[in-house]
Amino acid sequence: MKRNLVGAVILSFLTFGIYGIYWFVKLTNETNELTNSEYASGGLAFFLTIITFGIYGIYWAYAMGKKVNKMENSNNNEVLYLILTIFGIGIIVYILAQKAINNAVEGKQ
Repeated sequence: MKRNLVGAVILSFLTFGIYGIYWFVKLTNETNELTNSEYASGGLAFFLTIITFGIYGIYWAYAMGKKVNKMENSNNNEVLYLILTIFGIGIIVYILAQKAINNAVEGKQ
């Protein structure tokens, strides 16, 4: 599903992260669908991130980079996404992944 990047970021801040959780789940499910991946669903990924105190979230960013590589036929997104998440600016991972989804959806229409 195509989303407005600026709107999604603003909603994430205005809702104190609640929209960010929804966005995380949707990003995970949509990239899994677009890349025919067998990774964990969005809800499971969120649950695993919580119970591992964020460690799974770091893996999630790496896996998201691999899925974006597949969508864009590019390389090394997983390293960038991993570094961004480790340094605490995971919102940029959401933005980059959503941009890739938007491009993939536009290409299918």
